[in-house]
Amino acid sequence: MKKNESVQHIGLVGTGGYAREVMPLLQEYVAHLSGKNTDLKLWFVDVAASGPVNGVPVIAEEAFLALDGGKKFNIAIADSLLRKKIADKYEKNGCEPIDIWAKNSTNLAANTIAPGAIVSPFSCITANAKIGRYFHCNIYSYVAHDCVIGDFVTFAPKVCCNGAVIIEDHAYIGAGAIIKQGTPAKPVVIGKGAVVGMGAVVTKSVPEGAIVVGNPAKPLAR
Repeated sequence: MKKNESVQHIGLVGTGGYAREVMPLLQEYVAHLSGKNTDLKLWFVDVAASGPVNGVPVIAEEAFLALDGGKKFNIAIADSLLRKKIADKYEKNGCEPIDIWAKNSTNLAANTIAPGAIVSPFSCITANAKIGRYFHCNIYSYVAHDCVIGDFVTFAPKVCCNGAVIIEDHAYIGAGAIIKQGTPAKPVVIGKGAVVGMGAVVTKSVPEGAIVVGNPAKPLAR
């Protein structure tokens, strides 16, 4: 049987708190496309089907991947390693990543942003930033000029990432954290898989895999 390619399915992976915050942004995107001659269907995607969440149907992952028609997706799950596993699986199954931007977020000038970003309300990416795959930029966060952010990086709410900062893959920056501005010659570097705690003030580079907390941020005793 020939597939119905006119149908476009858009799935948001996850049904937790962040997914429920992101879904209205995705609904705005769908409303923007509603004038085109495409049958759009919107889903939450989870490991198993269940009743609707906030009025949106929940479909099991394997059922979503098997749907006829075009499929687009994003992932509203904080665990960056799981996010990567899901992204790789869906892309290999022919699904296309979709960027999700709040209407009142801003993308100012000459930024390079890889697919799969979620940029939440009141967030800003200023100028000449380079951002990797599946970046989460939660509410009231910003990325300033000349920053380089790796793949699967997560910003919790109100992160202040000042200019000339490098954040490597899978780093997590906690709510209200502030990262001091670096310089092109000496950027502040947040290492791969590092965690910056809630409210931390980062004044110098953080090693790979480290957890730092406090003002000024210092390694957390293991």
